[in-house]
Amino acid sequence: MKLAPHDVLILHAAADLLENPSFSSKITKTVGSTIEKTIAILPTQVSLSLNDITRTALEKSLEGAIFTLSSRKSSKPYNKTHQFLAGLSGAIGGAFGFAAITAELPLSTTIMLRSIAEIARYHGENISHANTKMACLEVFALSDSAKHGSETGYYAIRSLLAKSLSDAAAQLSTPALNKESAPLISKAINQIATRFSIPISEKFAAQSVPVIGAIGGASINLMFIRYFQSLAHAHFALRHLERKYTPELVKLNYQKWIARQN
Repeated sequence: MKLAPHDVLILHAAADLLENPSFSSKITKTVGSTIEKTIAILPTQVSLSLNDITRTALEKSLEGAIFTLSSRKSSKPYNKTHQFLAGLSGAIGGAFGFAAITAELPLSTTIMLRSIAEIARYHGENISHANTKMACLEVFALSDSAKHGSETGYYAIRSLLAKSLSDAAAQLSTPALNKESAPLISKAINQIATRFSIPISEKFAAQSVPVIGAIGGASINLMFIRYFQSLAHAHFALRHLERKYTPELVKLNYQKWIARQN
């Protein structure tokens, strides 16, 4: 069985994006090499705090972003609306720095996750299904895959997360988190937060540059949500192809394409 020519093009476009998802290169073009120096001198305590804040942000966003979204299929996700809201929340972070990030990050993450959920629905996912909810969270783990040593590549990351996401999805039988589901969901969120904290650190470092301010903070958040929206479109386009054909066939074609590019 072969993929239709149109679907081959979709796969190639998704693969090109997912294997080169560098937020740091995008943000460096905006604020220059200053960001790299800022990241290098971030105190250890700040880095640890960002990890904790990232995990908390994912937990809060999971509760509020997807469960309140209708499962009906949408003709088009409201990307620009979410971009505006994310930019608005970024203005807060840019104006007040680290002191505001504990409030700004959960808000902006919720906005992004809701946007990701709409994108999933657009690609034919039923967002009332638990595995779709976890697939939405999975998008946050797909950024800058080349920075994670041997755990590189889109399918490698999905394989690494598969067990914990599957276990968490099995516990999400109701539209609200409960005490029984918390440990398994927490494990999945911890794995995702470890990866998501890297672009979060880069975003925070960029917003910490003295000349950035509120306008710069809004611009960086706008770039941030567009970045994850593009990852989401690629991720759910591939999941759509996996449902249309088989996961094995799509993965095989994906890997062949990547091999030809290297």
